[in-house]
Parts: sequence; structure tokens; C-alpha cells
Amino acid sequence: MTKEAIRLVQQTWVTVIPVSQTLGEAFYRKLFTAEPLVKHLFKTDIKEQACKLTQMFTHIISHLDRLEDVRGDLHRLGQRHNQYKVKPEYYAIVGESLIATLEQQLGEKWTGATKAAWIDFLTIVFEAMMQGQGNYIWPFHLDTGSERN
Repeated sequence: MTKEAIRLVQQTWVTVIPVSQTLGEAFYRKLFTAEPLVKHLFKTDIKEQACKLTQMFTHIISHLDRLEDVRGDLHRLGQRHNQYKVKPEYYAIVGESLIATLEQQLGEKWTGATKAAWIDFLTIVFEAMMQGQGNYIWPFHLDTGSERN
């Protein structure tokens, strides 16, 4: 990722941290609407799951300028997702839903450059997770122009 892309992702995340719980819950509603088949993968309450999601993103984004420091964490996260029976194709659906949720939350603050930065970021995160899961799809492509948005 470029320094500018890192800055945009970090800046965006700082903006949404005060409403991260609401953002997380909105993300899961959007995800379950886009792909109802994934709902069964979540055994915990969505409020708790939203908290876990935002904590994970906060951790990764805080290390964005040195991603190698968290690559092992992402591999382990992918391994756990393998135990949950997460299919590789779900990553794109998750990415699309998250991008759409961020766009909705940020309104006019969401720009084309911000979207591109988040796509780069999520691609890196998902690739590392899929490597840890042992289900890496190459090349991974996050298509945020789909009708799921």
C-alpha cells in the first residue's frame, strides 16, 4: 500500500471509531442481506461479533505501516475461519459489504481515493487470511462495483 492509501484507511477508521459498534452491526445486517447463507456461520450475538470485528480492524489498522507485524495474526485468524467453515468466496462478499457500510457511514467524506485505499487494504488482509486458511485464491479480486452494494 502507498503511504497515501495507508493514511486514508487510518484517517477513515479514526473517523468511524466513535460509532464503530453501530458500524459493525450495520455491516452484519448488510452482509446477511447480501448473502443470507453466511448467517449460520455466526454463533455469537451480532453485537458481540461487531465488537470483535472492530477490535480486529483497529489492531490491524494501527499496524498498517508495518503489516508484517500482524501477518501472523491474520494467518491465525484465517485458520480460525477455516474451523468456522468459511469459504474463500465469502471474503469478497464481506469486503463488498464492508465497503458499502463504510461508504454509507461516511457520506461525503467517502471518496474514490478512500474506496481504492480500502480495497487495497482489504485485499491484503483477505489474502493473508486465506493463506492462513489454506484456501488462497489467486488472484484475489474485490469487486465493489457489484449489485451487492
